[in-house]
Amino acid sequence: MSDCSSKSKLIVDDFIASVCYEYVEILYQDDDILLINKPSGLLSLSGKNPANWDSVHYRLVHGQPGITAAFPSAKLPHRLDYGTSGIMIVGLNPESTKQLNKQFQAGTIKKHYIAMLDGWLLNDAGQINAAIAKDKLLFPLVKICNETGKPAVSDYIVLQRLTSPQRTLVQFTPVTGRTHQLRIHSHSIGHPIIGCDLYKNQHSQQLAERLQLHASDLFFVHPRSSKQTHLHCPQPF
Repeated sequence: MSDCSSKSKLIVDDFIASVCYEYVEILYQDDDILLINKPSGLLSLSGKNPANWDSVHYRLVHGQPGITAAFPSAKLPHRLDYGTSGIMIVGLNPESTKQLNKQFQAGTIKKHYIAMLDGWLLNDAGQINAAIAKDKLLFPLVKICNETGKPAVSDYIVLQRLTSPQRTLVQFTPVTGRTHQLRIHSHSIGHPIIGCDLYKNQHSQQLAERLQLHASDLFFVHPRSSKQTHLHCPQPF
């Protein structure tokens, strides 16, 4: 039985984020929450390396001069990867953050992502069911491993097939929320997300300047009103 072990040499995590000139856009605001549009190329939380201070959280807490006010009590119940753009929800007080955390932990918050994949998917809809494990030798990568991985499921619907080169625009609905789930699931079926630097084939990363993955829709219960809430943010690619 395979142990899904890595055979590549150890990679040291010396990542330094590039300067992000796009700002964090506030899509909705009330006394309890913010719904924001995160740009691609911005960390959700500041990194351990002092050079990686800039992040969504830092900008919210300190404000973006001339763009948005400061929200000193802002907390992030969830994160998006550095290269992923799109909707994030922010708690503005301890009670709202607590309620949102409970929803994420219970798996009741539903998310849609839009991704551009390399090549044409054969089926118009489907499900990717492949367990994901940390790759200790290749941090920060993860790997598909049925023996040691945690269950991971992603549903998809094909929105459009494009030519020159062949690409497929899909809507993903992750059933689980593993690290890098959509990126490695796409790669595992032979159709990596265009622009991805971690899970790629010989040409997929070069087809775009950014990771073409965008959090487009968020469905949740408002922490104060208890109303079912949905927000959509169109993809920029």
